[in-house]
Amino acid sequence: MSGRRTCTISVIVICKDEEDRIEAALRSVHGWADEILVLDSGSRDATVEIARRYTDKVWITDWPGYGPQRNRGIAKATGDWVFMLDADERATAELRDEIDALLSRPGFDGNVLQMPWRTYFCNQPLRFGRFSTPQTRMFRREGAAYRNLQVHESVVVPDRRVVVLRSPLDHHSWRDYHHAQEKHLRYACLLAEQKFAEGKRSSMAYASSRLIFDFLVQYFGRLCVLDGWRGFLVSVILAQYAFHKYAALAMLQNGAPAMQRRASSLPGRPLVSRRQRRRVKRMHPIVPGNPAAAGLLDAPRPTRS
Repeated sequence: MSGRRTCTISVIVICKDEEDRIEAALRSVHGWADEILVLDSGSRDATVEIARRYTDKVWITDWPGYGPQRNRGIAKATGDWVFMLDADERATAELRDEIDALLSRPGFDGNVLQMPWRTYFCNQPLRFGRFSTPQTRMFRREGAAYRNLQVHESVVVPDRRVVVLRSPLDHHSWRDYHHAQEKHLRYACLLAEQKFAEGKRSSMAYASSRLIFDFLVQYFGRLCVLDGWRGFLVSVILAQYAFHKYAALAMLQNGAPAMQRRASSLPGRPLVSRRQRRRVKRMHPIVPGNPAAAGLLDAPRPTRS
């Protein structure tokens, strides 16, 4: 940790089943942050074990939604500043240095730091579009709280004074093409439920118009065209996301569910693959008094649809 900085930083990570990505995220702030807090919502892989290599402040919780879970982390933090880091993000060395220099500046009175995402898609960073915009990831802890939303939550900071940084926050949002589609579809359905609860309404005609409109906005308006075929594909995915969001909202207002709550999506009882079962058997031999292995191996097996 830099000796120049006098204020303290708490890094908060909320996660579930991120064994393939969380170590890089934690490593990027380990030794720099004054404390690292991890709130895990029922991982069935090695996420918790990996997190405990970097911090002893690890909690296993239920899943109340993105906003409430982040607020739990803020309530447990002790630092002057909170850095809300996701498991698919990495704090670059340039970003850490810029934050240290800023927070050590005499008379600095900002209380919100926004940092540009450097989002990777198919192993290359996207230079344009929605995923290159600055993100609010760091703020003064006192008085700050996230809106109580299931998805697309935003933080509210009293007397907001924003400073936009130049250095990037690396963002590895999608493991592969399937994950990109799956993640956007899940978020679309969650947001549709949120909008429905707020009294918003939609139609298939409107959903279809958003498919076309959002593609044009991303590809031409936000210059994704300059990112080549990756920019085209991201624009299509975001257009599909808009369509799914408003199509799901239309389904809800017609009495059909947007998304079934299957066992795999509920905290504590996810589906467990054969590969996961073999890993559990190696890590937790089944012996009397070892509930860890028993609980995992009793979870339901996935079935083919």
